[in-house]
Amino acid sequence: MFGLDPVIISGGPGAGKTTLVSALELLGYSVGHEIPRRLITEQKTKSDGILPWFDLAGFAQLCFGEMVLQRKSLLASSLAFVDRGIPDICGYLENAGLIVDDLILIESRRGYHNTVFLCKPVEQYYIQDDFRPYPFSEALELHDSLIKTYTDLGYNLIEIPWGITSERVDFVLKSLNNLSKKETV
Repeated sequence: MFGLDPVIISGGPGAGKTTLVSALELLGYSVGHEIPRRLITEQKTKSDGILPWFDLAGFAQLCFGEMVLQRKSLLASSLAFVDRGIPDICGYLENAGLIVDDLILIESRRGYHNTVFLCKPVEQYYIQDDFRPYPFSEALELHDSLIKTYTDLGYNLIEIPWGITSERVDFVLKSLNNLSKKETV
């Protein structure tokens, strides 16, 4: 159906990406779960832990190394999905006014499917928690920054309409199927 490059599911915080990726996994697809969330959990247990709200550049480097390994592990899958990709690092750094390392930029432009699916945060479902310590307005700013980043990197973007998880899964799979048909014509 596709090349072996993982498909990124991205978007602002609290938009249902993790739920969507988990649902795709239940259907048998290979997935890469959200690395920043796991790293936050790990780093919070350390006295010298690197957390994004105190050291975004340092946290970005941690994420980058893990995301490169994750992407590599998914390359053998016929169709795989990742909950955020390396380009997300660029979006977060740019949103904070920080410089993006050249190696992160290079890796952001390769190794992923050229179509990225975006989930936009919805205020009525947004919850501030340990992983999202900022208000909804900042979640939207991050979402807009991710749109700009992915567009600037040359990816084709498809926004996933809000809805129940099964509808969102169907939307992603049908969209990929339609893209596949266009590529074979």
